[in-house]
Amino acid sequence: MKVILNKDLSTLGEEGDVKDVARGYARNYLFPRGIALPHTPQTLKLFEARKEEIETRKVQKRQDSLGLKEKLEALEISIAMPAGANGKLYGAVTSQTIADELAKLGFQIERKRIELAGNSIKSTGKYKAVVKLYESASAEIQIIVTGQAIKTETPHATARPGRRHRDEAHAETAQASAALGKEDSPTEAAATGEAAAPESGTEETAAGNEDGEAALAESANPPQADAPAE
Repeated sequence: MKVILNKDLSTLGEEGDVKDVARGYARNYLFPRGIALPHTPQTLKLFEARKEEIETRKVQKRQDSLGLKEKLEALEISIAMPAGANGKLYGAVTSQTIADELAKLGFQIERKRIELAGNSIKSTGKYKAVVKLYESASAEIQIIVTGQAIKTETPHATARPGRRHRDEAHAETAQASAALGKEDSPTEAAATGEAAAPESGTEETAAGNEDGEAALAESANPPQADAPAE
């Protein structure tokens, strides 16, 4: 099915171009979005009347494209990616990566307009990306990919300090418990009390027996009064 493009479409053509496309693609995508119109005598007359206007816009697009080409080719984009010691990236630099970097610099360029050799970059080094501009114009961008070291943590290295602290805490608790046990142990106190009680009782009983025997002796042999002097 023939259509006439009403707008520029990077994957198909530019305004005013006549293209042959699938009927479903035209009816479901191009026509509803106003990107193209059916190729009919009426639309041909319409675009013939707009021919000068369309050509003026094309001249402006060519000039803008040349200016953008100069700006892009003056760039040197540096991208840091996680990489191993051999320079191999943990991941890849893609056209989307470069589009994002360009957006940070103020250049809004579609990912599909950026071409990379092999479709992606998987190692550190210097590379070139080609950006398709208006018509056949294109720009080459210098890409420098550098590696970032990845910080790794050994699981057992992080576990040791916690285990050491726990061991020290247990040791301190055990020492404190032992000290308290020596000072206030009910078992030792009871043992001490039992050991002391018999000795104290024996001494008191012996003293009591001695006092009793002295009393009996005095009662049996009462003291005699002194005889009167002659």
